[in-house]
Amino acid sequence: MYFRKKPVTIEAFQWTGSHDQIEDPEWICEALRSGRVYFENPGTPHCRMIIPTLEGTMTAALGDWIIKGIKGELYPCKPEIFEMTYELVL
Repeated sequence: MYFRKKPVTIEAFQWTGSHDQIEDPEWICEALRSGRVYFENPGTPHCRMIIPTLEGTMTAALGDWIIKGIKGELYPCKPEIFEMTYELVL
């Protein structure tokens, strides 16, 4: 049996780790303020975003996409996987 993933629209942004990144959506800012998501090694080139998920704690590196799923769940996605899986909705 084969299955195709149902089309779902998600929100996402590519995390650069830069303090002047202006496209941070409000939902990630709120997750950071509330402590739901936090940084490891902030202010260094080794900064990582730590995101607890239902599958366990995941780590986002600079350049990864941060996705808000259909139920509000947050998780990171490597750029090459994101590119193969998602397309921009205009």
